[in-house]
Amino acid sequence: MSNITIRSAFPGFEGFPTNSLSLFEDALNRLFQEPAMARPWSPAVDISENENELLLSADIPGVKMEDIDIKIEHGTLTLSGHREFKKQDEKGGYHRIERGYGSFQRAFSLPETIDAEKVSAAFDNGVLTVTMPKKEMAKPRSIRVAPRHS
Repeated sequence: MSNITIRSAFPGFEGFPTNSLSLFEDALNRLFQEPAMARPWSPAVDISENENELLLSADIPGVKMEDIDIKIEHGTLTLSGHREFKKQDEKGGYHRIERGYGSFQRAFSLPETIDAEKVSAAFDNGVLTVTMPKKEMAKPRSIRVAPRHS
């Protein structure tokens, strides 16, 4: 596979500092030259919120439940795991490999309103869902207005 040069692909980068461009070129060239099973990968994640909790959903098909690790430490939730590459038998081979394999890790800063002791996770059909309940003091509440008696 031939090397890709950024200068010819992105002419607007002509004035970009050479040392930064060189780092970018090196990273891009490594990405295209390394086999797919050695490339870093990162699962897609959605984070939503309602009045009671934050929900994190991560797409990690092909990852076994026992290969998933979730940690909360110093206000950061870290999601990591590993997806194994399954080699073809000797009779066949791959034409294209686009999915990432190997280890992955994502880290997310948690707001102080999350009750870290009550965080839970579930794994179903390749989707990991992490439920992060809010502390009671962080939940919205309604205040009833009463007439004032003089």
